[in-house]
Amino acid sequence: MSGIIKLWRNERGAVSPTVALSLVGLIASGGLAFDYAQLAALDTELQQAADQAALAAATQLDGASGACSRAAAAASSLLVNQTRFANDGSSATITVASESTCDASGAVQFYQSYDESTDVPGSAATSDTNAKVVIIQVGARRARYALTPIVGVFQSPNISAQAVASLSSAICKIPPLMFCAPNVDFPQASDLGKGILLEPGGGGAWTPGNYGYLDFGNGASGVKINLGKNNEVAACSDNDEGTPTEPGNQASVTKFLNTRFDLYEPSVTACNSSTGDFCPAEDVMKDMSRTEVVKIDAGSTPPPNPGCGAPTATVSDFAYDPTAVAFTRDSNQASCLTSDNSCPKFGNKDWDEAAYVAANHPSTTASAIATAMGKTVATLMRYDVYQWEKADKPNRLPPKLLNPSDPPDVKQKGNSGNYTYTFTNRCSYPQPKNGTAVVAGTNQKDRRLLTVAVVDCTGANGKFNAKVLRFADLFLVQPSLDRGSSTGKDQIYAEIVRIAERANGQSAFQYYLRQRPRLLK
Repeated sequence: MSGIIKLWRNERGAVSPTVALSLVGLIASGGLAFDYAQLAALDTELQQAADQAALAAATQLDGASGACSRAAAAASSLLVNQTRFANDGSSATITVASESTCDASGAVQFYQSYDESTDVPGSAATSDTNAKVVIIQVGARRARYALTPIVGVFQSPNISAQAVASLSSAICKIPPLMFCAPNVDFPQASDLGKGILLEPGGGGAWTPGNYGYLDFGNGASGVKINLGKNNEVAACSDNDEGTPTEPGNQASVTKFLNTRFDLYEPSVTACNSSTGDFCPAEDVMKDMSRTEVVKIDAGSTPPPNPGCGAPTATVSDFAYDPTAVAFTRDSNQASCLTSDNSCPKFGNKDWDEAAYVAANHPSTTASAIATAMGKTVATLMRYDVYQWEKADKPNRLPPKLLNPSDPPDVKQKGNSGNYTYTFTNRCSYPQPKNGTAVVAGTNQKDRRLLTVAVVDCTGANGKFNAKVLRFADLFLVQPSLDRGSSTGKDQIYAEIVRIAERANGQSAFQYYLRQRPRLLK
């Protein structure tokens, strides 16, 4: 009897039933924790994939033709993201549908703007030009639970992720000149070598070929300074919402651009030889001459003409002289008048290289120069001839007397039998006389090679925020002058040389136009 009583009073193992009953809850809780961790990891994988796909897509939103198609392709194929926590029987690859249409539907959506304060996109994009924001939705995946089935749940619902990205940009290190492009892909390879007649814009609607200035914050005075300054402008300007413009017809601004041709009007800053600011290029061949009056006392036999550069000459400023043959305009722009606005803004690459070479380099031919520069006559650019001239300046760029046959004015000096012979010479100087030439090199861009912002001016009127598409290097063909009815001093005539490069010839990618994708959400 005592044994039965003892057994009845024994409490060892009394907790076992409680533990047994609680094990179900404990295992279920552990299973939930394990499977929730898997779910959280899967969500992180999908979100990272969406972020990377959106960033890849945003890099292509440059406003050029095919931007939406390139963005969709980048999102779906540039990076391969794989999941390690989705075990739904599908491939490990996380997919993004390739949808190239510029619209706001499907897994790849394009918008014109995005309000970061409210996380609400703006209007749907309708073209490559206005697609500024991309929203990426990655393909949905599921996780099959390992332990949660204990409580009757076997797999997760569909899990997806979404990311929003755009392309931020800034413009740096350039003079403030910009011009309106004829299309968003300009310039292409077929445009290189064309003359471009830039007319001032900003008085109303902007059209292709109009030029203006990017306003870095100091107005017309800053524009003048930056156009004359040497090498690179230090400032950068945010380009996300566009850069404010100044109209192209600001009085006297082109005078500062003309310093690159060794031209200095009274109100223009002199050349600073230590910095190169407002200094001329090495080759300043132009359709201008300066008059040099030289007086020589001699007997009845006239002395020889002393030519250009006589130390006793009285010298005038440079002035337009049609007998000083410089680089010509393209044939479709050569004879039209500014007064009736009949000139096409973009040339046809057909300039008179034969006439230029015959006038300035009679001992050679355009064909020989083309061969030396690795070109044909048909593809020879004005910039190529310019480079050829600079390669041997003493022999190819000497001063030239334009009126060697003009006789001197003769006056007798009393009854002495002596005479004063006055020679009025018109002299062309292909090398600078007024300022110290800036020599181009690996750290110095040629002073006649101007890096210019190419802007989409569609719908722009007056002063507007310019969205820079890219930068181009333009060769300044001639100074901005009044030449009768053919050209005006507010015009700029240049040749399209290439997509902008650095001074050392390396790519200017992320140099003048700095762009980086960024996540908005």
